[in-house]
Amino acid sequence: MRIIAGKARRLPLKTIAGIETRPTTDRVKETLFNMLSPELPDCRFLDLFAGSGQIGLEAVSRGAQKAVFVENSKRAAACIEENIKFTKLTENCTVLVKDAVSAIRWLKGRESFDIVFMDPPYDRHLEEDTLRALASSAIIHEGSLVIVEASLHTDLSYAANLGYEITKEKAYKTNQHIFLRFIR
Repeated sequence: MRIIAGKARRLPLKTIAGIETRPTTDRVKETLFNMLSPELPDCRFLDLFAGSGQIGLEAVSRGAQKAVFVENSKRAAACIEENIKFTKLTENCTVLVKDAVSAIRWLKGRESFDIVFMDPPYDRHLEEDTLRALASSAIIHEGSLVIVEASLHTDLSYAANLGYEITKEKAYKTNQHIFLRFIR
């Protein structure tokens, strides 16, 4: 696992041992960031269920102004901190050791984000509560992009009722990225 492009290009990243996190493969990450490239420069990026922090770090390496990493595992959060220091992106990064919904509530009035990436544990149905919390939080705005990494059979058809429009879906062998635009 490594940073693919930008100012921290080719730097290797650490992850915690075990099945607590599922690092996104370089191939999938490259596809994702090719789709995000027009929106990344100077954006404010929120990485929910951050794991090793590789997605938010990739965003900052490629020009995001700031990334906030939310991870409730203390071990994973420590790994994110190590990766931030190693990549020398410390001035652009903040780590919150909280669950996603609590972090969204805490961030209200403190931050706002142009892009939100979330990679919750698959098949635990955490997406709806997280999308609902985001929609009612004022930390995203009309036009904010939310990307959900989920299992192939995850259904986000309820998202329209929460104020999102599904603009793109990209399926891979074992998972998918669902792109949602916040419209209200």
